Amino acid sequence: MGGEDGGEVEKKGRRKFAVLLCADDSEYVKKTYGGYFKVFVGLLGEEGEAWDLYRAAHGELPCMADVDGYDGFVITGSCNDAHGDDQWIKDLVSFLKALDAKKKKVLGVCFGHQILSRALGGKSGRAMKGWDIGVTCIHPSHSTIKLLSSLHIPSHLPVIECHRDEVWQVPPQAEVMAWSEKTGVEMFRYGDHILGIQGHPEYSKDILRHLLDRLLQRNLIQTCHAEAAQASLDAREPDREAWKRLCKGFLRGSLSWQL
Repeated sequence: MGGEDGGEVEKKGRRKFAVLLCADDSEYVKKTYGGYFKVFVGLLGEEGEAWDLYRAAHGELPCMADVDGYDGFVITGSCNDAHGDDQWIKDLVSFLKALDAKKKKVLGVCFGHQILSRALGGKSGRAMKGWDIGVTCIHPSHSTIKLLSSLHIPSHLPVIECHRDEVWQVPPQAEVMAWSEKTGVEMFRYGDHILGIQGHPEYSKDILRHLLDRLLQRNLIQTCHAEAAQASLDAREPDREAWKRLCKGFLRGSLSWQL
């Protein structure tokens, strides 16, 4: 059901966020982690907050009358293409345009990053250099590092990635904040209320290994992709704490940035 939050009782004045889930949970993730909703709340949530779940891929979105009650929204990854024309994707694009008009905080991850770009006038499609799976080191721009100096964001920032699509062109007036060897737009911001991240700050290595097995079973990737991804997992760690500081600071409005 849209808006489920695990049965929490509303408390007046506390922060409230919504996760728009754009993929179905695998049985493994449900059994091991309680679903991707709980994975995201585990990374981003703080005690005393309310977090609601909307299954966007099944047509569940908050009513516009309820939008003002939220402090921010998180758009998750998906097996679908952000440039696709499924009805739920078109509905999500319209909803994101409405959130932008209200200047609501929106964090987009992977598919969420790409669909935000589309909704705001950018372009996305198949990645020019193919699949990027594993621990990828992204490079924040000098201006981004300076802008986020209070967060102590490193100049080389590892994150777990799993994507074959990418943002080709950011929306007008958006700023590219980071890039990697394979992907030109790893992170972008639009004003001070929208942030897109191509990687998966919420993923653990275990979640990615499970995804690798599923992708191989479905013949969506080749063995060479899986071997390269496994090698990257063995070689380095994602900087989960840095990503947590960045995402939580953004959602709670504690970052001072202006275009």
